[in-house]
Amino acid sequence: MTLLRAVLLFVLLQRGGELVLAWRNTAYLRDRGGVEIDPAGHKYFVALHAAWLAAMLIFAPADTSPSWPLLAGFLALQAARVWTIATLGRRWTTRLIVLPGTPPIRRGPYRWLAHPNYTIVIAELAILPLAFSAIAIAVLFTACNVALLARRIRLENAALGRASYHIQETLPRRNAL
Repeated sequence: MTLLRAVLLFVLLQRGGELVLAWRNTAYLRDRGGVEIDPAGHKYFVALHAAWLAAMLIFAPADTSPSWPLLAGFLALQAARVWTIATLGRRWTTRLIVLPGTPPIRRGPYRWLAHPNYTIVIAELAILPLAFSAIAIAVLFTACNVALLARRIRLENAALGRASYHIQETLPRRNAL
């Protein structure tokens, strides 16, 4: 097995595990009165991630030597992903579910970013293909993901009662003194 295929297998298993966790957390949130916003939009994210992995498998040359710094960056993003999921705990899901009467999380990575998971996914979809010289895949899937996330962030912020919010605002916030 090549390194590319091993990494893709890791990502596939990770995403599969996350879908199981998301399913459990979705049931937990719904049992407590959670309201799903835009249930039809979820399928586009699932399709995007599946197509991204398939494109990497089909179009990235399997024997490509990776850019080790970019691959290390991708692995660092996985640690940030776990931190984000752990911070949200039972409130983390791949769907957009709001639990009425529950304030947004403001600890962990949420102290600095309003949407750290979305920021991580934007970076992942670009960095992994770039690590294996698949520039077109990086550009295409990152652009599609940003478009989907821009819509989702608008819906999420409206549901959470936040002011208008743009994708650029996923950058780090300055701490107020």
